[in-house]
Amino acid sequence: MGSDYYETLEVNRNATDTDIKKAYRRLALKFHPSSNREPGSTEKFSQLGEAYDVLSDPRKKATYDKFGVEGLKGGIPPEYGSGGAWSSKYVYHGNPDKTFRQFFGGDNPFADFYTNDVPLQFGGLQPGVVKVQDSPIERDLHLSLDDLFHGCMKKIKISRRVMNEDGFTSSIKDKILTIDVKPGWKEGTRIIFSKEGDQGPNSIPADIVFIVRQKSHPLFVRQHNDLIYTAQISLEMALTGFSVDVETLDGRLLSIPINDIVHLAYKKVVTGEGMPQSQDPSQRGNLIITFDIQFPEKLSAERKYLIKQALVFKD
Repeated sequence: MGSDYYETLEVNRNATDTDIKKAYRRLALKFHPSSNREPGSTEKFSQLGEAYDVLSDPRKKATYDKFGVEGLKGGIPPEYGSGGAWSSKYVYHGNPDKTFRQFFGGDNPFADFYTNDVPLQFGGLQPGVVKVQDSPIERDLHLSLDDLFHGCMKKIKISRRVMNEDGFTSSIKDKILTIDVKPGWKEGTRIIFSKEGDQGPNSIPADIVFIVRQKSHPLFVRQHNDLIYTAQISLEMALTGFSVDVETLDGRLLSIPINDIVHLAYKKVVTGEGMPQSQDPSQRGNLIITFDIQFPEKLSAERKYLIKQALVFKD
């Protein structure tokens, strides 16, 4: 190709990195073989790719500026490379489409780019093609039962790629996402942050989706809006009655009398002492107490007799 990369990109030797990017963007779109059928457009497109490959790389550009194409491609003595110059022999990979895709950041670089010169029409791609949004990024949000009972605020730091002001380059930046956890949220609740994913020139940023995952609790098992509590009792208690003390998630102590005979399928329902309902936190589910009856491992003959006597029902 010609020896003047600056002339190829139609910029002067004082051009900034942003100037070089703008020039390549404009000319590469103009001379891309998919849009330009004129003779010489393919060769011009290849020349643009090589020129941008050199001038966008500080080391290659430094060598070219000082030693020209001959020094760049023929190599220079290693001592001259100490200042950051490219001391190896440069060979362009010869694939201008690869340079084009790397610049535009995708396999469909025409999706949303226009020039002031002519409308773009690349084969089946038409002007005004709508950008496609990236697939949602889903992450689990692990919350305790206490978090879901009271509600809370969670702050999560994410790192994402953000386009710079020049519209061509990008950088990684941190952002804090705040989640206002509402009382009564359930396992599987989805919190969506619209378009907070990586930014790119050819796509709409993905939504970031957090999915509630409830941690296990040492005392309660959640069942929809109800809380299940299992009390361990002796056989004597099951037959003669007792009280169950339950400390609630909001710190109160409930003392629930059990006057029924407790069998294996027996449950005690305490109305309104379960989880708040997410639609209306003033309304709550129930506390359901189940019982694990501890049977004795063995009984003496005397105790068996006494139990038999006690369980004989006489009219």
